[in-house]
Amino acid sequence: MIQQYKSYSDEELRYLTMLSHQYPTLRAAGTEIINLQAILNLPKGCEHFISDVHGEHEAFLHILNSCSGVIREHLDALFKDSIPHAELDQLNTLICYPEEKLEQLKPEIADLNEWYRITLYRLIELCRSVSSRYSRSKVRKALPADYAYIIEELLHTHSEEFDKQEYYKNIISTIVEIGQAPDFISSLCAVIKRLAVDRLHLVGDIFDRGPRADIIMDSLLKYHSVDIQWGNHDILWMGAASGSRTLVATVLSNSIHYNNLEVVETGYGISLRPLSVFANEVYKDCDVSRFAVKLTGEDASHYSEKDKLLSARMHKAITVILFKLEGQKILRHPEYGMEDRLLLDKINYKDSSITIDGVTYHLEDVDFPTVDPRDPYALTTEESDVINQLTRSFERSEKLQKHVRFLYSKGSLYKIHNGNLLFHGCIPLTADGQLLSFNLDGTERAGKDFLDFADTAARQAYYHKSGSPERKLGMDFLWFLWAGRNSPIFGRDRMTTFERRLITDESAWLEPKNAYYTLYQDPAVCDFILREFGLEGPHCHIINGHVPVKAKKGESPIKGGGKLLVIDGGFCKAYQSTSGIAGYTLISTSQSYRIVAHQPFVGREKAIRENYGIAHSTEVFERQEKRQRIMDTDIGRDLQMQINDLRALVSAYRAGAVKEDHKGS
Repeated sequence: MIQQYKSYSDEELRYLTMLSHQYPTLRAAGTEIINLQAILNLPKGCEHFISDVHGEHEAFLHILNSCSGVIREHLDALFKDSIPHAELDQLNTLICYPEEKLEQLKPEIADLNEWYRITLYRLIELCRSVSSRYSRSKVRKALPADYAYIIEELLHTHSEEFDKQEYYKNIISTIVEIGQAPDFISSLCAVIKRLAVDRLHLVGDIFDRGPRADIIMDSLLKYHSVDIQWGNHDILWMGAASGSRTLVATVLSNSIHYNNLEVVETGYGISLRPLSVFANEVYKDCDVSRFAVKLTGEDASHYSEKDKLLSARMHKAITVILFKLEGQKILRHPEYGMEDRLLLDKINYKDSSITIDGVTYHLEDVDFPTVDPRDPYALTTEESDVINQLTRSFERSEKLQKHVRFLYSKGSLYKIHNGNLLFHGCIPLTADGQLLSFNLDGTERAGKDFLDFADTAARQAYYHKSGSPERKLGMDFLWFLWAGRNSPIFGRDRMTTFERRLITDESAWLEPKNAYYTLYQDPAVCDFILREFGLEGPHCHIINGHVPVKAKKGESPIKGGGKLLVIDGGFCKAYQSTSGIAGYTLISTSQSYRIVAHQPFVGREKAIRENYGIAHSTEVFERQEKRQRIMDTDIGRDLQMQINDLRALVSAYRAGAVKEDHKGS
């Protein structure tokens, strides 16, 4: 009797026929099912969460290379009882900085070839350990092309196997004898770092404060698996690269104020000559004392009084342009609800004062030669020329554009991954714990709906045709994300740049935080936010940065009963006096979540010379009831869907609904 099979709709047959082009026979489909099913049962890979690196490239690269201590943990697990502590320190540094450490060690080692042999054995054993959670196929893809075959042989041939002892030893000996040991060691170290962490999550603020955000971006471009949640400082540079004059002025005002022009001029090749010429001409007779650049003791000695004066003039010139451009945006967008931040027209020049929110403050500086009190937000012709030239430089910087395209391709305002909700700033809330609503396009939006809208608007600023109304609206919206009232990546009521530059009374500098930053201590509020994004369960978390954790005052990065984790990296040296440490990173493995507290980095040179890493302490705050496997992750769910489709194809082959193509196979 002929067995009756299910009938297929035209749509199902169309899809299965398309799938059969990739798997043309029943055997091919069945083999792929077996492969995918095996992958589902592997352990979940290690995830590394970092936030708020703020241009501190040396500290960032060290934490990236060491995987926040993950590599040292593997070393201790393998060799703690057989290798002296000092040698483990040296091996750990070698893995982080192989070329530099090898150069330092060569003159110090009596028998270099013997040291190479011993080191190769140890690195291969470590590489075998970190690769054990992956399929052979995935490990193979991580290997450098030149040494892929040799490394694979060494990983899957143990030196203690009797039949292959000589084979294994001969490979190592040959590598040393032909002078390939240094290059092979560097390649092994790269593989170890590649396999120690399966995915990097960078939860915002790559730019500003530190010297070389561009170096950080270059390293992320090469990283094997990364996603980025945009921070307010990232949005700032994205807007500048998109052609927003306001955000170009903001980038330059901030960079000059913190004496951080290396990334602008050296990193991205943007000349500030138009600004320096303009500032020296227009502000040469002005008081610029309130715009003196922040210099550390070390920096101050490198600058003459003439240099300092020029920097202050440039700072004042670009900041006045910024105040005007921000005012134009606020006037253009009453829906932003920020009319109270229109301040240039509130200046009383007769008595050098201003009234803000009913309080009158003395202004330390009202010497603004380009401000017309009758039309204070209008740029002069010269100001317009300067900011237009600078904006074109941002738009034409090939390296900056490459980096910003990467931010758009790998980034978003938030990400849901393996049961975690990642975002940089906050989910704006009202004082009573409800989602704060925004109406910026004629529609009330809150929570996930608003963040989805904002994400789309941010992309519109970069991808719409230059000069189009859509692009202009998008660029204005990027400014709102940067400084707008209760913006999800700013999270404050106001940005008081005007007050900080011109008023000495620090009560005027206050920037009240959104209620989120108080309410997130409540587990119920955290659960409410997670449900808004479709997440529920004991191992779901909110992970964000943005606000440094004041560890020296006893503040914990673990909020909401363990439902929320603040991992502001604290990389920026300016913030470390507030936090007391260099911030936190987060590690998620198949067995636990652990938060790592870092001490300030001693510097790359000392780290290499003295095997000195970033001192850290680790706290395991949550363990899994059972070891998580790939099947428990987002990737696992995608793989399971593929398996289901392939099973349907197998059934269609057997039913005769789709024909096999043995010729195509």
